This record gives sequence, C-alpha cells and structure tokens, in this order.
Amino acid sequence: MILIRNGHLVDPASGVDGLRDILVDGGKILKIDDAGSIEAAAVEAYAVETAAESGGTAAGTLRVIEADGLYVLPGLVDTHVHFRDPGAEYKEDIFTGAKAAAAGGVTSVVLMANTTPHVDNEETLEYVIEKGKKTDIHVYTCANVTMDMAGDELVDMDRLLKRGAVGFTDDGKPIMDSGLARKAMQEAARLHAPISFHEENPEFIVNNGINAGKASAHFGIGGSDRQAEIDMVRRDVSIALETGADAVIQHISAKEAVELVRQARKKSDRIHAEATPHHFTLTEDAAIAHGTMAKMNPPLREEADRLAIIEALKDGTIDLIATDHAPHSAEEKAKAITEAPSGIIGLETSLTLGWMSLVKTGELTMTELIRCMSENPAKLYGLPAGRVQAGEIADLVLFDPQKEWTPERFASKSQNSPFLGQKLQGRVKMTICSGSVIYEE
Repeated sequence: MILIRNGHLVDPASGVDGLRDILVDGGKILKIDDAGSIEAAAVEAYAVETAAESGGTAAGTLRVIEADGLYVLPGLVDTHVHFRDPGAEYKEDIFTGAKAAAAGGVTSVVLMANTTPHVDNEETLEYVIEKGKKTDIHVYTCANVTMDMAGDELVDMDRLLKRGAVGFTDDGKPIMDSGLARKAMQEAARLHAPISFHEENPEFIVNNGINAGKASAHFGIGGSDRQAEIDMVRRDVSIALETGADAVIQHISAKEAVELVRQARKKSDRIHAEATPHHFTLTEDAAIAHGTMAKMNPPLREEADRLAIIEALKDGTIDLIATDHAPHSAEEKAKAITEAPSGIIGLETSLTLGWMSLVKTGELTMTELIRCMSENPAKLYGLPAGRVQAGEIADLVLFDPQKEWTPERFASKSQNSPFLGQKLQGRVKMTICSGSVIYEE
C-alpha cells in the first residue's frame, strides 16, 4: 500500500485542483480525501482488520510519501512515440524506451508503426504488444495505414484493430494519394479508430528537418518550406470533415496549419491536433545553435509559429501534447546537417518543458496542461488512463515545480536532445504505474 500525503492533486477529469491525501492499494486508487485526513495508523489497522476478516494476513507494508510542495498528477499519456523496436534497437528498444518514459512521468505510450518490419502485419503487431507487456508501463501501438508505408494499399485495418492496435498512422511519411487518404479515413471512421497524419508534402522540401528561412540560409541549404505542411493539412482536414474520422494532425509546426485546424474544429470536434514540447518551446534559432541535435520533421520554425501553437493550446484548437520521441545514435547525429536523421528524444523533458514554457509563464494552468498530456490523449485512444479517482488504475506522477536540474545523460539509449546540458526547472520526482513505484529520483 502507498499513502501519498499532502500533495497538490491536479486531475482535469474530475476538476480537482488542491491538496489531497491519496491511498493506493492493489494497483488501484483506494481513497482520495482532504490533506491530512488519511492517517497512516488507521490505514495499517484497516489492512490488518480486512485481512483478518478474510482469514489471511495483511500483505506488504505501508509506504508513506510526504508530497508537500509537489504536484500529484495522472500519469502522462504520450500518443506519439518511437521505440525503434523491431529493427533499430541500437537507437532504442521497448525496454529502454519504457525506462525513459517512466523517468518522464509517462505511464502510457502509443508507439508509431514505422519500425522494420513495419506494423502492417499481425506478427509484428503481436511482437510489439507482447514485449510491451514485459515493461513497467502500459505500451500500446498503432498499426500502419498502408502496406509497407508505400502509400498505395491499405492494411487490413479491421483485423489489426481486433488484434490489439489502438489506431493507425504512417508517421514518417505523408499519404500523397488523396483517394487513398479518403478511403483510409472512411474505414477509420467505420471502425471508430483514430488515424494520424504526417503532414509534409515533399514537393515543397529541398532538405528536410530545417526550416526554409533564416535557418536554411545559415546552413546554405534549401530547407523545408512551411507550405509543405499547409498543403497537406488543408487537404486532410477537408477529408476528415467529409468522412467523420477522428483524424489527428501530428506535430503541427506552422501558424497557417494551426489556423486550418482551428476553422475545422469549429465544424467538428473529431479533428485533433498535436503539439510537441519542442515546437512550443524552440524556434529555428535552436537549429542554428544546436545543428543536427535540433533537426526534426517538421522543422522548428519562427517565433510567430511558436506563439501560434501556444495560442492554439490555450483556446483548445490543439488538444494533444505528445513528444514524437525519436531516438538516433550519436554517430548518426554527428553527420552533416543534410545527412543526419531528423528527430529528438523527448520523454524525459516533456513535463518540464510544459511547466517552463506554458504554466510558469501563465499561458496555461496546470489543469489545462495535464488535460492535453493525459486526459485528452487517453480519451481519444480509449485507454484506461488520465484519471485520478477512487477505483481507477493508480498511474500517478509526482512533480516538483521548483526543482532545478541540468540533464547530463538521459535514461533513453540515445541522447539526441538540444536540452542536454541545459538548465531546466521542474522535475519528475516519482512515477507510479499500476500502484508500483517504477521511477524515483
């Protein structure tokens, strides 16, 4: 049993935002009460009495956690994560990815399907799900939209959903065939499954991962024009409105794309958009400063784009925050700017960056932040997560908003992050998943 005392509970699902005691037993939340109301002695006596009534003995011991000055939050739900397993385990695997998630307060992840082999078949899907069950967190996965991510033939979405996939995406590649995108959304709508889109039209990209503008000029390359995203988002929100699909615009980066989503969401709340912490924290200046360590698809753009993303989080246009955790080896990131792969890791800094860039600055309340990082993604994917209430699974994160720290090394197998060596404020102190402490600073 675990008793968390005097923590500042923030649970968007119930509207609780205040000091509480929380009692955890058997993997679930047994009781929540006002701070100071649950006494350790009474809990121990209750455990002994209950055991005696059932003819057994009280199992285990009571751990009391004094949470003064800490936020107690529902475990984060990150619905855009790459664990590179199977196929590129030298970058990350499901086990090391789970450890990185735990260190960042993430208790549920939804993996992307661009592994090798791709998750377009039952065998690979089963491999990921079964390996995920051996970790300390809840590991879910999407399946692909198209076979081999080639963009010309749909997977058997019905069958893969029945075998355990929780959604569909060809993340990493756009689906260029409009007719096929429409057919995929129609099928996703029929199956009531989320379908997510990587929105970059290669016709507008000379060199991916770097914004076409100040950053591309700095490196003397063509870069990635914002029109690449705008073009695809315009098409896909239109199709989503026609089909009624729960469509997710992934890792949005351009202010014009944000506005397209805003107008679409006025017509349907089944249009969703996702922001990454790096896109609401950094601009293309970070790419100039950090080079390949801040190269990602879509790229970091201008300050006006960053501010547009924050405004969209404030007004609900963007309803999801996800990391796009994308591990790459040091050798790969050491290549030239045009040759190094795009992507950064993010599981261990996401809550910190949300606190620093959004809550501490007064842009969002902690309730609004956690709604985007836990409650909303759990709802979209139908996961038993994102709630801190009696009877629910005990997935919790204890977060110290005052803790200053400078990450020198992450739990992730890869270390490709522009935040490595940077002074940060706000840190996860403890992560509890299914009632067990799986990370402790």
